[in-house]
Amino acid sequence: MHRPLLTVRQVMQVEPVVVLPECPLRDVMGQMNRRRIGAVIVVGPSLELRGIFTERDLLLRVADADAGWRDLPVAEWMTPNPHTIAPDVGWEEAVALMTRLRVRHLPVIEANRVVGVVSTRMLMGYRTEYLNGLVEARTRDLKRAMDEVMARDSELRYNLRAAGRLQTRLLLPHEPPHWPELRWGVYYAPLDHLGGDYYDVARPDPDHLGFLIADASGHSIAAAMVAIMSRTAFTEVSGATTSPGAVLSEMNARLQGLADERFVTAFYGVLDRHTRVLTFSNAGHPYPLRLVARTGAVQPLATQGFMLGIVPDEQYREKRVQLEPGDRLCFYTDGLVEARNGMGEGYGTDRLEAAFAAHGALAAGPLAERLLADQRAFRGDQALSDDVTLVVIELCADDSNGPDAFVP
Repeated sequence: MHRPLLTVRQVMQVEPVVVLPECPLRDVMGQMNRRRIGAVIVVGPSLELRGIFTERDLLLRVADADAGWRDLPVAEWMTPNPHTIAPDVGWEEAVALMTRLRVRHLPVIEANRVVGVVSTRMLMGYRTEYLNGLVEARTRDLKRAMDEVMARDSELRYNLRAAGRLQTRLLLPHEPPHWPELRWGVYYAPLDHLGGDYYDVARPDPDHLGFLIADASGHSIAAAMVAIMSRTAFTEVSGATTSPGAVLSEMNARLQGLADERFVTAFYGVLDRHTRVLTFSNAGHPYPLRLVARTGAVQPLATQGFMLGIVPDEQYREKRVQLEPGDRLCFYTDGLVEARNGMGEGYGTDRLEAAFAAHGALAAGPLAERLLADQRAFRGDQALSDDVTLVVIELCADDSNGPDAFVP
């Protein structure tokens, strides 16, 4: 709320000290000293303005004055016909006028009579008070606005946290499939309360298990909405076929035009529990890794395909790999390997493969933790810039399965 601008009438000295032209300088200076003022107004019998006598007038003349100057009439040393100002002029205009004229006092004239005097000291004092008042008013306004922003921000954060919990329940499976030949290690960390990463499992029939990992571009609310649409499409089609390529093709068709300018990368693999053959297709997602227990080698599960929601009628090719007991599979989103250290270097797939090979003897849960620890050690105190999801699956003998390390 703005304070009204002050006028000269509000800041002037009312009833200023006035003297007649014949008043001796001795008496004039005595009044100025007693009242601690820097000027007196010289007026005629009807209070009409004749002149002004200031400290500057005294200093200009006293050095060359003859003895007895104190008895001279003030009219001889005053400034005649001084500049004046009207009482209804704004005080900022008065400041500008006095600065331009290089004077420190202005008589205030109304109806040809002296009604006051205004000085630079007076104006500056009121200016400081006025500006302080403005600052206090603006501070109150800003505090009130900030309180409103903080209240809205708190409500928004609460809603985002609630939406994040709901998204986790909607997008992520709550427990692993109960197959004794599999162990699981899972890490899921959206950058914001809502994220674009997700993973899911499907059971098209009792002998096959499908695993999907996907990443909607970006993060936060928009990415989360695209992820939910993608997950809905996956749920509707994955139970009807064991073909990963067919599932991705159908998801791609359903996402056309729904994701705006966003896209989804996805890897989907289907494991035959009797043969341990993994059939998989890829829609622009980072290649998962297989650690071959027998040799210790790390192999990428490489196959190519366009991202979902980009190219209509895309057909996704399938590949197969024969898995063996003891093998580990590592699925991840690009937020894991795109993390950077203080020098700007990316963690990269080479470092992930090296860590996977070095610690591949660990069970699924501890192995996932070790891979994350290796990435954190690399980036140090550098913050992540994207959602991170990591899933490690260990193939065991049918009777060797321990507790699952499944952490949605």
